[in-house]
Amino acid sequence: MLFPKISALLLNFTDYHSHILPGVDDGVKKMEVSLKVLERYEQLGIAEVWCTPHIMEDIPNSTTALKARFAELCEAYQGPVKLHLAAEYMMDALFEERLQQSDLLPLGDKGNRLLVETSYFTPPMDMDAILNRVKQKGYYPVLAHPERYVYMGKERYSALKDKDILFQLNLSSLGGAYGSEAKDKARWLLKHNYYNLAGSDLHSLHNMEYWSTRAPRALRQLLQH
Repeated sequence: MLFPKISALLLNFTDYHSHILPGVDDGVKKMEVSLKVLERYEQLGIAEVWCTPHIMEDIPNSTTALKARFAELCEAYQGPVKLHLAAEYMMDALFEERLQQSDLLPLGDKGNRLLVETSYFTPPMDMDAILNRVKQKGYYPVLAHPERYVYMGKERYSALKDKDILFQLNLSSLGGAYGSEAKDKARWLLKHNYYNLAGSDLHSLHNMEYWSTRAPRALRQLLQH
């Protein structure tokens, strides 16, 4: 079995953030690679994976097209890992339009969470107002990989948590994939129980090797919460 040191830790784990839906964004490009990734998931003991392709002005995936591609993946993959479809929304003008139209792919079994992101360097204008509009639509905003946003500090994280914004950890951050600052922030957020969900943010097989081998100690801490 691959990665024996942490395979037991990942038993029945749900990956809430991945880019393994092939050929729709900057993630996995080909169906055969997606199937190889899912084979690795099986070997790790992962039970479920959410495909969360980008939707943003630069990658304006439509809900209909993503559902069709997801159906193709489900037809091609006949293994035990349970597949789900959601999306990762950049909080831009296109997102505002989709939100107003309720043209969304929510996250979670209850369909009441929405995975959102911002630029790594600057927040969107009126970010809090956008998050409030998400909540007014009946969704819990889930902020993807908050540890990666260089403009955020401890006070901002605390303010967002006070507003009931959920946080999703990138497992790769714990292994230093995005640098020491993101790693330190991830460990601080983890220590203070700020994270609600975890995901790989997997874009390639190489990315999978990284988070599944370099973050075992911190991952063990997360999964024991």
